[in-house]
Amino acid sequence: MATLVLGAIGTLVGGPLGGAIGATLGRGLDREIIGNGRREGPRLTELAVSTSSYGQPIPGLYGRVRVPGSVIWASDLAERRETSGGGKGRPKTTSYSYSVSLAVALSSRPIERVGRIWADGHLLRGAAGDLKTGGSLRVHRGHADQPADPLLVAELGARCPAFRGCAYVVFEDLALEDFGNRVPALSFEVIAGSATGVAGEIARTHGFDAVAAPAAELEGYIHDGGSAAATLTHLARLTPLGVRWTPDGPQLASVDLESEAPITLSDPVVAPEGDFGRMAGIERTRATLIEPISALRYYDSARSYQPGLQRAPGEAGGGAVLELPGVLNATNARALLMRTRLRERWQSDTLSLRIAALDPKVGPGSIVRVPDHPGLWQVTAWEWREIGIELDLQRHATATPVAAAADSGAAWDPPDRQAVGSLLRAFELPWDGTGPDGQPQRFAAVGAPDGRWAGAALYHLRDGALIPLGESGPDRAVGGRLLAPLAPSRGLRFEPAAGLHLRLDHEAPTFEPATTTALAQGANRFLVGEEIIQFARCEALGEGEWRLFGLLRGRGGTEHHALVGHSAGTPATALDERLWALPGDVEFDANSRLATIGHADDEPVYATLEGSGSTRRPLSPVHPRQRYPREGGLELSWTRRARGGWHWLNEVEQPLVEQDEIYEIGIGEPAKPERIWTSDQPRFDLSAASLADVAAAHPGQPVWVRQSGSYARSLPLLLTHLPSTI
Repeated sequence: MATLVLGAIGTLVGGPLGGAIGATLGRGLDREIIGNGRREGPRLTELAVSTSSYGQPIPGLYGRVRVPGSVIWASDLAERRETSGGGKGRPKTTSYSYSVSLAVALSSRPIERVGRIWADGHLLRGAAGDLKTGGSLRVHRGHADQPADPLLVAELGARCPAFRGCAYVVFEDLALEDFGNRVPALSFEVIAGSATGVAGEIARTHGFDAVAAPAAELEGYIHDGGSAAATLTHLARLTPLGVRWTPDGPQLASVDLESEAPITLSDPVVAPEGDFGRMAGIERTRATLIEPISALRYYDSARSYQPGLQRAPGEAGGGAVLELPGVLNATNARALLMRTRLRERWQSDTLSLRIAALDPKVGPGSIVRVPDHPGLWQVTAWEWREIGIELDLQRHATATPVAAAADSGAAWDPPDRQAVGSLLRAFELPWDGTGPDGQPQRFAAVGAPDGRWAGAALYHLRDGALIPLGESGPDRAVGGRLLAPLAPSRGLRFEPAAGLHLRLDHEAPTFEPATTTALAQGANRFLVGEEIIQFARCEALGEGEWRLFGLLRGRGGTEHHALVGHSAGTPATALDERLWALPGDVEFDANSRLATIGHADDEPVYATLEGSGSTRRPLSPVHPRQRYPREGGLELSWTRRARGGWHWLNEVEQPLVEQDEIYEIGIGEPAKPERIWTSDQPRFDLSAASLADVAAAHPGQPVWVRQSGSYARSLPLLLTHLPSTI
């Protein structure tokens, strides 16, 4: 009323502009006096966390939705302790991990299955049903005959309920390492049939007769308490619902014009003076929408069910925001909003009509035609009176398609990667010159193919028992295998044209070229088989395939492996900071192995130590020389190398790493020498008589030298062959 009065006064005083200002002031006054006409229904909430509040309602779920659930049972935190290390002055390390078991109620009606599960915003369970951390999951779908969960029975005994009619999940021994050793905030993707007929389902649940009332756009719906009337009234704003009168009583149904043709009402009846319509028997009015709907909030299926908001075109702000606890995509949400706005604008056009007779098929909710008033009208109320049947009608908007393109916007979704098993390679490297020269430098290359992998536990297998060594961490070692054979090489010079062709176990690593200075400082090292190789250039071929060019072969005293070459399929591992250093006091023998167990490993992954003894083994001497003096005999000499002495500094003698400088000079096979001598300097002389004796006894046999170190002997260096005749 204030809108009409102030609008009229404003027009008299200030013309059209004054009328607009007066109407605006009047609408504000009307809103304060009689309210804004807003109808409250179910609310849409932000993604909450699982709680255990007593008396909290458990929602009924329809279609595909995401809910936090309610914790209905939980165990105490279970602590697991594991000790590794110790021995030979090395301290023991004790690590603690925690797990919990809990049951979470999801739906007050049966469901089909549980899809993804989020924990602290990250995926705890993927679309394929794989848990991303340790533990197990059982889903109880809420049927009337479901048995009690075995874990709850074991904990609660005879008092354990089966929660029949309630869908819930049970986590058993859920590992908490990834969540700071606390129970994370959980939310669940639940699939519970279809949500298109949710209005009919809710009506039938509360004892009303209902036929299909489809809402094709609705992908999911959360009925979180509240009365059935409030919920259905709320849904009717989005998808028109009506009451169809049948011989058995009223029936809830969608307004379907195509099921039967609209009935045309009879002409209006004249009324006594004082009633509406007077001599015409009909009165038409148009109500003012004080606060029309300008936006729709919903759960966006394209954003992992995060709340979304769609605004009507031209409505930057103001107006009412309709909240729908349902799942839609952006396009359907905007189309639904625009259809609702159009329908409510049409429904503001009302008729009051008096007729003498009424077709029995017409009742509240019926769609009819009115003489001399075009369009379709819906009966909202009727009343029998002596002077006739009085009907209240509102304009009916036909369900015309609305083109409403929309975008959900950018959203971050946690990656859903399948868990992959661990890969393991263990090896010992030549001493690099750092740390104690007698401590073996052993490493484990722990990695995995492409996929989800958070590291693995390392163990030493000894006498059938797994002795824990520690955790590898999430950084994967870079490794793969040769795709093509690598030719033998003497390993004496830089080979710019030589190359490695290999495929890595996972695609993430990248390589960088290196200068000669960087190569001299140890850059770009690979262990191929048991040969250490450096590369200067690299070329990525895609899908984890690489070509590495410009090779330095036989590095670190591994030239004897370069002389053999490598076949396709030979393992190759990058020697960098991603390797896991094995404790030096762990004893390896012929029966010892290394093992690793990751989250996706059903059985331990084993590896035998490669290159055992490489750290302590002296390097083979080099630069063999022989001389036959005029007076007869044989003079042999060589150059000593030292473990860790890789730079060959000018005018500086190689350091003596071994306890003593001792060489063995032998004749015949090194494994079973015919004769052997020792020397404390890098030379050995045979007199003419001695040479004649050994040549006669072992004609044509090889003469070699090897260094005898503090822990082992070096590989032999061929010096010469004895003459067949003297």
